[in-house]
Amino acid sequence: MRIILVNIALLISGLVSAQDSTSVITLSEYLGYVKSFHPIVKQANLVIKESEAKLMKARGAFDPKLEVDYDRKKFKNTEYYDRLNASFKIPTWFGLEIKGNFEENTGDFLNPQAIVPEDGLYSVGVSVPVARGLLTNKRMATLRQSRLYVKQAQVDRQLLINNILYDATVTYFNWLKTYNEKRVYEDFLTNVKVRFNGIKKSYEVGDKPAIDTLEARIALNNRRLNLEKSRIKFVKSSLELSNYLWLNNNTPIEIQTGVIPDINTFDTIDLILNTSGLDIENFSIENHPKLQSLDYKFKSLDIEKRLKLNNLLPQIDLQYNFLSQTPEIARSFSTSAYKSGVNISFPLFLRKERGDLKLAKLKLQDIKFDIQNTKVSLKNKIAAISQELDSYILQNDYTDTIVNDYSKMLSAEERKFFLGESSLFLVNSRESKLIDAKLKAIDIENSFFKTKANLFNILALSEIQLN
Repeated sequence: MRIILVNIALLISGLVSAQDSTSVITLSEYLGYVKSFHPIVKQANLVIKESEAKLMKARGAFDPKLEVDYDRKKFKNTEYYDRLNASFKIPTWFGLEIKGNFEENTGDFLNPQAIVPEDGLYSVGVSVPVARGLLTNKRMATLRQSRLYVKQAQVDRQLLINNILYDATVTYFNWLKTYNEKRVYEDFLTNVKVRFNGIKKSYEVGDKPAIDTLEARIALNNRRLNLEKSRIKFVKSSLELSNYLWLNNNTPIEIQTGVIPDINTFDTIDLILNTSGLDIENFSIENHPKLQSLDYKFKSLDIEKRLKLNNLLPQIDLQYNFLSQTPEIARSFSTSAYKSGVNISFPLFLRKERGDLKLAKLKLQDIKFDIQNTKVSLKNKIAAISQELDSYILQNDYTDTIVNDYSKMLSAEERKFFLGESSLFLVNSRESKLIDAKLKAIDIENSFFKTKANLFNILALSEIQLN
């Protein structure tokens, strides 16, 4: 955390630096900012808190309950009844409910069955479902699902953070691309200015025709036009990059003039994105966060299916309570004084229950198809990216060779031109070819970077290397 804070201080100092100086923000520093302070990352953390709150809510179904029921009627100086019923219930895991009760009733018009000893009547007993609700019930299923939801939320959070890091990384690469393009046009604008001034002086002393100065000026203005286009593209990409830069107090940061990307990103990208030394061909996707999330969802739906299957059983609840008017004496609770009952309920056609079970099975089948499809899709995407990366490495080698060859041809053509053995048209043509080759090399490098970022996103490698 201390390293991140140091990077923050360095970045802020760079953002407010003078325009004639430059400050480099590396990909590692930039992603460290995004991962620490971006609102979407903080929003992803809320998923964990939400799942924990749902787990607490589910556990509340097993909280002991204290209930008091008091009812009294008095009319024309006659106490019809004064009834107090207090109970303490303890729900347990397998549908069993332990209950303690105190009942005290007085009055002139009590129902005979409500008559209890003068000091009240105590009871201790249990309520047991012997069919539906014994092995699984709604509160048990909800608690199991909530525990799974906490685990699912953790991998979902990883996926959310991975997506925002991927978007931020692609934006950085686009920023780097526009900066490199601007540098190319700046370099060649300097070259064409030198050439224009040289040709102009040669024309003034009579060594060059006027048409050469006109052609040199056209080339100069073309370079200025291209530079201005590349400059505004760089400004726009800088503003897009600013969308991902925030401070800890939810204050956005805007990239200012003088802050530039790291032009040596190619050398560090694998280390930063945690893709260095990664064996793509033997990479196991079984522990992929997306598959883990689907697996937790499958387990949750399986719990739901078992609950619906259990609902096909009849509802049979047994109750048995020991009665005593002297609860302080343990032996006073005996089988000779008790209150018991049975409650039976069973729908005749079970259409609702059978329909719920079919829907639960369909949802399970749907998630199975989703898991199978995701596995195949991930394998194919990883294989495609692997081949694409190999191709871009080869393309980078080709473009480097092409750029070097065009540079040599341009240098040779310039020497021939100043020796009077070539024309300005050929020089400009060679230079345009070299510019196109450099821009193509930048574009291929950017495609390589984006493919690396795509690999980072597909593998959900949210653990990045922070300096």
